[in-house]
Amino acid sequence: MEPETIKWLAVGMIGSIGLLGPALALGLIGHTAVQALGRNPEARGAIMTNMILVAALTEAIGIYALIVAIILAMVA
Repeated sequence: MEPETIKWLAVGMIGSIGLLGPALALGLIGHTAVQALGRNPEARGAIMTNMILVAALTEAIGIYALIVAIILAMVA
């Protein structure tokens, strides 16, 4: 295999695997938040605040993976 082919394979793997985890985590966060709201609607403020905070941190991990993929695509 040529080095260019290996580089693009690595970019694709980093992009797909690196973004798969945060995507699954965001789905799980939303699912559990809706379940919690269904069980305890009075705690909406606390649940939503925590959900948004955790979702933002989870998306940051995905952004890091995207940045690494872009940097790797630009190198050599």
